[in-house]
Amino acid sequence: MNLEEFYRHFRWWMEPGDKRAVERFHAIEEFFRGFEKASSVLDLCAGTGIAGAAAAKSLSASKLTLVEMREEDVRKVTTWLKIAGIEPELKVITGDVLELPSLAEKHDVAILFGHSMPHFDPFQAVRLFAGVALVLGEDGRFFIEETDRIYRFLYRSVYQPFRVEARGEGYSIISLYEGYDVERGMERRGYYRLPGFEKVTEMELRPWDTASLLAIGRVFFRRGGMIKREEHGITGVSDVILLSKPRKKIAGELYSQF
Repeated sequence: MNLEEFYRHFRWWMEPGDKRAVERFHAIEEFFRGFEKASSVLDLCAGTGIAGAAAAKSLSASKLTLVEMREEDVRKVTTWLKIAGIEPELKVITGDVLELPSLAEKHDVAILFGHSMPHFDPFQAVRLFAGVALVLGEDGRFFIEETDRIYRFLYRSVYQPFRVEARGEGYSIISLYEGYDVERGMERRGYYRLPGFEKVTEMELRPWDTASLLAIGRVFFRRGGMIKREEHGITGVSDVILLSKPRKKIAGELYSQF
């Protein structure tokens, strides 16, 4: 799986030079504006840092930490901070969010924006949520932006073994169903560039439903709920799961087991 190659074609939503990404930045900023302030924000699977910078501005955070495996992308957070007009204490961590307790210090707020959960199988999701619970303060909050793929693919009947994923200047990227891992609950899809049918990469993806994520979250957090897009009404932001008050004892017991 080559994430760098994948995101070379799927990145308009986080590129500072794309006006659609700038619009999304302001949408995320608007979403966080109504929440209680926080001194520190931890942005997971941060990409270029678009969500972290927007959240840090709206929450008046003096500290922003980004965790991202793609070093080239995360460097662009400086541009988002200029757009935001803020200068928080910045820490960039190039690493795997599944190792979060060994990477990050305690924070008030953690965010996982950009629909990143399909990259994690159910076992990894448990480890991820436990790790987040361990690095948040006693009143910490965890925001996850997601969409319900079971509802979308099954009940709205839009699942396609073959689908067009992106269009560029003179080319298209398509994906094909190439298998399913029953033990891990992961679909394997191959991505190809047309014309020419050149294989770009392949990905293993989990079609998460938001109820399952919320249920896992409630294991590690005392409070949890979902803010649906029709409730917050902000174009450019999907449904958001909000978890708070981590159960650190449970998180500590389970983190090392997954």
